Amino acid sequence: MNTSTRTPNGHFPKGKSGNPSGRPIGSRNKSSLLVEQLFEDEAEQLTRKAIDLAKQGNPVAMRLCMERILAAAQRARFLSLDLEPAQSAADLPQAFQSIFAAVANGSITPGEGESLANIARNQAQMTELVELERRIQELEGFSSEVKAYHQEASRILYEPSAEPKP
Repeated sequence: MNTSTRTPNGHFPKGKSGNPSGRPIGSRNKSSLLVEQLFEDEAEQLTRKAIDLAKQGNPVAMRLCMERILAAAQRARFLSLDLEPAQSAADLPQAFQSIFAAVANGSITPGEGESLANIARNQAQMTELVELERRIQELEGFSSEVKAYHQEASRILYEPSAEPKP
């Protein structure tokens, strides 16, 4: 064994293995793959059995089913808030105050409040982009007018006069 590649305490340095051609990154244990395959094949029957046991009053099965039902319900639910669509970035403070108040009084969860705040922020950014595009087009229109004026002024100032020769 080559001990020169180890640290003084006998360990391999980070990123250096004693077996460089060892197990590939991301490879999975064969027993884990087998168990996963067994559960996949029996998932529907196991789910049905847990539901049947819960209906019969089995507290463990009831808790298992309720945890799954509540988790699914909390992931996506309809929220009823009086939020007006932001017409500009100036509308954001009122939207954020409404969202904060809903979180504070328990109408919505902090995670839902964060999602709504992100939606409001994205809407404001889109509104700002539309406004910036309108202003850029307006400035480009002025720029073309200035260029046309400059060309006309140059033509008048620098064009040789049509005076008759003596």
